[in-house]
Amino acid sequence: MIQEKFTDLFLPYPGHGDRHVRVYVPEHEENETLPVIYMTDGQNLFDEKLAVWGCWHVPETVRAELGNSGKKAVIAGIFNDSNLRDSELTPGSIGEIICPEKLPDLTTPQGEIFDEFVVNTVMPAVEKQFPVSRKREDTAFCGSSSGGLQAFFTALSHPDLFCAAGVLSPAFLLYSAGDMRKWIYSRLGEVLPYLYIYTGAGDELEMNIFESVEQTYDILTECYPFDKLNEVVLFEEKHHESAWEPVFGDFLHTFLERRSEF
Repeated sequence: MIQEKFTDLFLPYPGHGDRHVRVYVPEHEENETLPVIYMTDGQNLFDEKLAVWGCWHVPETVRAELGNSGKKAVIAGIFNDSNLRDSELTPGSIGEIICPEKLPDLTTPQGEIFDEFVVNTVMPAVEKQFPVSRKREDTAFCGSSSGGLQAFFTALSHPDLFCAAGVLSPAFLLYSAGDMRKWIYSRLGEVLPYLYIYTGAGDELEMNIFESVEQTYDILTECYPFDKLNEVVLFEEKHHESAWEPVFGDFLHTFLERRSEF
């Protein structure tokens, strides 16, 4: 048995030097190949000492899943702790940003650059150095808030690479319903990822996100396979890592148990 291990990578990010990526590999048998989940906000996933806004305690969640089901996954957490976080996790190609006065750094959204970094730099590095599967059915993406929006964008932009996306409290409120509908319809194809979409409604921001999630989910039900959609709403939960931690556990379990279906 090979013991669990954390590894820190520093990979070249376009125009911004090296980007920190922490990879957690749970204990596993020698020569065993594991599923992998790529995640935004790596600074908040693993260690309370590193966490900027709160910790998800992802290793503990993976260990608990291993103990309960015998299944496990590698976690590759990409750090987004700079003042450019919201900008780099907001795609411009979905549509015009409708509230730049509240979020001035989003006047130049750069989610497409982050998307290319994940696919062309992070994934090849992780696949080369760690015991992860390269199969679509073993690969997922997950994030929260702007990271949830980015997970939605990246998974739908690369359905050949990702079988599932954890779309937690996504910042869908940045786009009009018309632009979102047009973009979603442009991404429809024979192969589509499973979308695990979560929102709370326990504070003002999360209530606004809840309303935009409901609007987007209604669009998805018009055109998306029903068996590849899951909406989870916990009305009392606020926009915070303490809410996303247990929800991630449910997404992890769903991905590991059902990935061959996606």
